[in-house]
Amino acid sequence: MSESPIASREAALRIALAARALNGLDVKAFVGALLDKLEAPLSEGKLAKLTVEDLRVLLAGDFAEQGCHVGVDGEALKEAVRLLWGEGLENQDFPAVAPYTEGEMPGSIRVAVAANRGENLDGHFGSCDRFLIYQVGQEAIRLIGVRSTAEADAEEDKNAARSALINDCQIVYVQSIGGPAAAKVVRAGVHPVKKPEGGAIREVLVELQGRLSSPPPWLAQIMGVPAASLARFEEGLETGEPA
Repeated sequence: MSESPIASREAALRIALAARALNGLDVKAFVGALLDKLEAPLSEGKLAKLTVEDLRVLLAGDFAEQGCHVGVDGEALKEAVRLLWGEGLENQDFPAVAPYTEGEMPGSIRVAVAANRGENLDGHFGSCDRFLIYQVGQEAIRLIGVRSTAEADAEEDKNAARSALINDCQIVYVQSIGGPAAAKVVRAGVHPVKKPEGGAIREVLVELQGRLSSPPPWLAQIMGVPAASLARFEEGLETGEPA
């Protein structure tokens, strides 16, 4: 991603929701149009100054003087502007984020989840609206962040930018991911896990949580601890008994 952020995290969330309200407008094109009008970085303050007419002109581009509404009705424009202002976000399907201080869950791992609606694993890596970020420990599962992919999708290499967006996580759960994108995720230090069936993410994370005390080799490597099988072998060496 670019050295200077294109948009604040809150602004990116608003833009992603507004794009959805505008008949699923392409987020990259929408961000580009907003940058032309407002200049980088896009902030909550800048978005709050937009009017319905500003948005109509912005979407119509070269045809603005002809009163073109680019296939978006007035109510959709109003809804998009309200979302850009930050109004009504509490009625959207963004799950509540819990407070978290780095280091307060010793032995936990950080997990990203490709999501589109609510607290569900229902997204493909390259097209999901956002990543839900969880801290998963043996005693608790905590949602600590919701990261919009709007800014990442405005980058030239959106898959590399999406990988950078979650590079503080050890695992990312997705419904699907292509080979080239998976390679970029791995290079970012994140282990991709495909769950094609998707579903309620808490159920998936409870399953992961149950493995933390006795992790299989792939998870032990992520956690930086001996695998359960290796630990038993080492214990056998110390006692002189077979593992």
